[in-house]
This record gives sequence, C-alpha cells and structure tokens, in this order.
Amino acid sequence: MPKVITLWPASPVGDTFAIERFLFSQGYATVAGTDEAGRGPLAGPVVAACVILPLNCKYQQFQDSKKLSAKARSELAQRLVELEAGIGVGIVSAAEIDQLNILQASLLAMKKAVENLPGPPDFLLVDGRFTVPMPVPQKALIRGDSRSASISAASIVAKVTRDAIMEQYHHEYPLYNFARHKGYPTTEHRRIIREIGACPIHRQSFKPVRDWAKK
Repeated sequence: MPKVITLWPASPVGDTFAIERFLFSQGYATVAGTDEAGRGPLAGPVVAACVILPLNCKYQQFQDSKKLSAKARSELAQRLVELEAGIGVGIVSAAEIDQLNILQASLLAMKKAVENLPGPPDFLLVDGRFTVPMPVPQKALIRGDSRSASISAASIVAKVTRDAIMEQYHHEYPLYNFARHKGYPTTEHRRIIREIGACPIHRQSFKPVRDWAKK
C-alpha cells in the first residue's frame, strides 16, 4: 500500500520531476498532473487536461505553457501522443461557467480530465491552491506548472486544445476575431463587445459582458 504522505521534501531547483519520483518512492505507481486553460477569457470554455508522463521520457522539455510559443506547444502536445503518455481532457462551457462560477468550473473541468484518462491515476498533482473534488490522493501545488513536469505537460495540452476550440468558434462568429485573442479581454475584444454585443459563447457573468447586457 502507498504511504500516507505527511511531510513533503523540498524540490531541487530545476528538477521538475522530483515530486513525481518522490511519489513513486512512496508506492504510487502512476502519478498524473492536471492544469486548466481559460479562466480569464470573456468567451469560450475552460479546458483542463490531465497527463501521466512515461517514466523514461525527457521531462525537461515540458514547461509551463505560458512560457512557450504556439508552435512549441503544438509540437510538444504531439510529442506527448507519440510518447503514448496518458492524456485526458475536460471541457466546461461558458454557460456552465455562468452557473457555477469560474473556480468551480475549473475544478469540474479538471475532474472530467482525470475521468477521461485511459486509466485512473494513483496520485494527482493539481496546479493551484485547490484540490479536485474526487476521491483520488492528491496535492495542490501553487505554481505547479513550473514545479512539476506532469502539470506542465497538462498545461500544454489544455492550452492547445482550448486554442483549437476558439479557432473553430472564429468561423462561427467571425466578427469577434476569436482566432486572434482566443476570448481573452483584450482591448480589441472589449471594443467589439461594446459595439455589437455578446454572442452565445460569451460568459454572461463576466463584467464586460454583464455591463453590455445591462445597457
């Protein structure tokens, strides 16, 4: 049986697989990392991914998605497929975000991502301050996408997946230019909302959209 962890060791600087190796040493055979993309946008879903990295992969290549170019993210997402990493994705729509709030929607997306893995993990590393509402041993890691390669890999998959969804929405709602800003509250995006209003994938509970609706 895996040990119940009460004391976590300090992670060596630059070693983003140290936490995973520690968990293996405690008896956990499969360790997954989960992260989300799309908490801040005014439109579109929040997307989470969960990744189980192969033990012998070059984990250093997987970094926080925010530090990578779109091209690098796409290449690394494809590399994860080639490595036969365990990958699960969870998507929560703008309408569900309005019903739940963005924090609960993000955690729900992570839960779905874990459930969509090829098999259940023994331990889950979660980016942020909150754990996922499911009965899996887990730990929340602040700045986890820079501390755990598994979380970094999940951040890459989540970002690539969400960007692809927003590019598809661009074809449905071309006036909003979702392909450029991906739904984030850029100056251009806020101007378009003021001029022509919101569309069905906008988050009605977010302030710029809510302010337009009041008018």
